[in-house]
Amino acid sequence: MVDTVDEAIWDRLRAAAIEAMKRAYCPYSGYPVGAAGLAEDGSIVVGSNVENAAYGCGHCAETSMVSELIRTGAGRLLAVACVNGNSESVVPCGRCRQVIFEHGGPSCLVLMPTGVMPMSEVLPQGFGPSDLDEVATSTPRKD
Repeated sequence: MVDTVDEAIWDRLRAAAIEAMKRAYCPYSGYPVGAAGLAEDGSIVVGSNVENAAYGCGHCAETSMVSELIRTGAGRLLAVACVNGNSESVVPCGRCRQVIFEHGGPSCLVLMPTGVMPMSEVLPQGFGPSDLDEVATSTPRKD
């Protein structure tokens, strides 16, 4: 278990995201992205964007990273870094913010171009599993 996300961990996450970015498959946009996340078990999971000729079938680096998180059973995300082809920090798209929120919650830290921010600021009033549970327990089922 990781107690704090210090500068050394952010350096490791950025380096892992850069390596993942170099493996991106982006022949259509030409915009490679790599993502790296620190899981609660201390491991680092990575992903890169994978495009598809049927544009909507592609996967963002962050969703690829979360697939690796789930595959390895590493637990929840504590921190995430995403980079573009110039190795610069990038802002996760709206879909990816939702995916990161789902697997890291409001306290998951994200390295943004302006610095580190918790998901509660990256995705204010985020929608998550607890919102579904709340409605499911208060709404009568229609059979």
